[in-house]
Amino acid sequence: MTRILATVEQTRDFGMALASVLRAGDLVVLTGPLGAGKTALAQGVGAGLHVTGNVTSPTFVIARVHRPDANRGGTLPMVHVDAYRLGNVRDPMGEVDALDLDATLEDSVTLVEWGEGLVEQLSDAHLEVRLDRRDDDSRVVALIPRGGDWPTRAASLTA
Repeated sequence: MTRILATVEQTRDFGMALASVLRAGDLVVLTGPLGAGKTALAQGVGAGLHVTGNVTSPTFVIARVHRPDANRGGTLPMVHVDAYRLGNVRDPMGEVDALDLDATLEDSVTLVEWGEGLVEQLSDAHLEVRLDRRDDDSRVVALIPRGGDWPTRAASLTA
């Protein structure tokens, strides 16, 4: 299940579409090289979930919680994690455990940039969103459903 996104704005728009199928307890793992659009996609998800605050890369704080903005129709918090720096520590799995993501997972939508190989154990089912940037600055987004009803929900986004 892939789609071509010609601009950063289309990447954000795709994030908004993804938000429409998300619910409490969902884990979304965003993978791809630097500059592929992971944060832009997370910004779109945040906009679609109507969360408070600007969604920016949490590279230095590692995790940021965005509360729902009830005045705009938001109902779900979004936990946005950037695990990039965790790849350079002695015990990355221990660092993930220290973030206590499982404490918020059930009630939130959790998006993890650079989380491949680190966070999948948090949930029996998750969606991997793989982003690649092409030479013309467009992005290729691939949805890889991992269990649960993700195959059906992912298919609705690429139809």
